[in-house]
Amino acid sequence: MPSEVRHRVDRGQAYPLVRLAGVLDDATAAPIRSALLGVLAAQPEALVVDIAGLRVIEAAAVTVLREVLDETRDWPGSHLALCGSSDTIAWRPSGWPVWPDQAGAFAALGDPGPEQHRVSVELAPEAGAARLARELITEVCARWDRPDLVGDACITATEMVNNVVVHARTPMRVLLALHGGTMSVAVRDGSAALPHFAGPVAPTVYGSRGLLLIDTIAARWGHLRLADGKVVWARLGAASAA
Repeated sequence: MPSEVRHRVDRGQAYPLVRLAGVLDDATAAPIRSALLGVLAAQPEALVVDIAGLRVIEAAAVTVLREVLDETRDWPGSHLALCGSSDTIAWRPSGWPVWPDQAGAFAALGDPGPEQHRVSVELAPEAGAARLARELITEVCARWDRPDLVGDACITATEMVNNVVVHARTPMRVLLALHGGTMSVAVRDGSAALPHFAGPVAPTVYGSRGLLLIDTIAARWGHLRLADGKVVWARLGAASAA
């Protein structure tokens, strides 16, 4: 009988709560990873995962949670917590803090930060999309009193959005967030094709400089592979470059 795992997302609390139920083994590790990354791609400040209904069949499969932690350490930089188990040793390979119940997990995470520090907008893959992204960045950086981030954020978003318009050709979501002294810029699209960066290009080569610009400007950048596409992200700001 094949293994099965189910997930349900509750967004009615301070942070998204994902309830997992079923079996965790090598066969269900990938669906769990996909489900959690799908929630994290919306850039929540924190994520709580209830594992009370999850039965671990293969202990090594717990490392899928470590993979999620590592993949999202820089973006979206969400605080992650497990709840519903008092067996902290079994879940130690995940790297996530474990709480016996939901109340403990949510209390440890504390109250969410200012909602206005996380902004997103849907854009169509058409001419003018990059301009709309730049207008949004200019407005939110003024609201955040961070005019110093406007230039780099606009360049980064322009390259990301234009890549979607030219290559992915799917609807996209631009996500912006302020993390203390740094800012994240990300674009989610519906294409599975991942960005490829091979380093600096020769001066005689036409094009191929979008990722080079981002690599030069950003303290860190990367991508998340999702079940329905990907997110390309960058962290900007002097504080993250240290």
